[in-house]
Amino acid sequence: MIENPPGFERSVLRRLGGAFNATSTGQFLATIPGAGKLFAGFRGGFWRALAKDVAHSGPWRSAFKHPLPQTPKEQSEIAITSFWMHLHPATVSRKSLKFSVTYGLGGLSAGLFAMLLITGIMLMFYYVPATDHAYKDMVDLQSAVSLGKILRNMHRWAAHLMVIVVCLHMLRVFIQKGYKPPRQFNWVIGVVLLVLTMMLSFTGYLLPWDQLALWAVTVGTNMAGAIPLIGEKFRYVLLGGPAVDQATLIRFYVLHVIVLPVAIMLVMVFHFWRVRKDGFSGGLEHDA
Repeated sequence: MIENPPGFERSVLRRLGGAFNATSTGQFLATIPGAGKLFAGFRGGFWRALAKDVAHSGPWRSAFKHPLPQTPKEQSEIAITSFWMHLHPATVSRKSLKFSVTYGLGGLSAGLFAMLLITGIMLMFYYVPATDHAYKDMVDLQSAVSLGKILRNMHRWAAHLMVIVVCLHMLRVFIQKGYKPPRQFNWVIGVVLLVLTMMLSFTGYLLPWDQLALWAVTVGTNMAGAIPLIGEKFRYVLLGGPAVDQATLIRFYVLHVIVLPVAIMLVMVFHFWRVRKDGFSGGLEHDA
């Protein structure tokens, strides 16, 4: 406490104290005698009062302009004025919300992509995309960097799982006829996301610069070179030369850490928006 504060400060302190005492938290603390106020946090009433004050505060009411909706009109108002609510459909079938319908495969794919972004950014602090550094950096990451092996394995396994989950998601949508009207275009967007996911996995395969990565990319680019008419030119563009070398590593690195992640994020946002506009494919009555 301030001893003998000036008149202006005393006025400010009185006003602050009065404002706090008028809150639900202040009123709750007023019912607790003496030193018991120090242990108020262990009482459920304290947190209920604090939550009530937060819910009635200006910033909270500015972020959440409407209370919990009770009527279809209130639901529509929230969907129009709230960005987060606007991402969701205005109405959905109750059956489509069951876990056994979608198995959460779309959300799981997005979660794995987020994990790849986080672990990939952390790996970029240690990795140098150069032929004389790449393999050594991977070895040092697993042996000399604290938790480096766990970090790399999290990134690798998340990549494998993302490919598997995206394929399962496509299979689930196909079995439940999610490609039928009005969702034909969103099915095409899903196929584009599948192709981008495969490309993301393929470009990342070269970055460790070991024998497995070198020959896997050599085989893959030779397959691309077998495409009629444009095969050889396409292979040259991928490799940046006649064989896998420094130019190839740089190209795959840029594709893997910039071009493809940005493309996936943009297409994924558009995919989610189309899901909101077209509705969920699982369990809707007209899909039966």
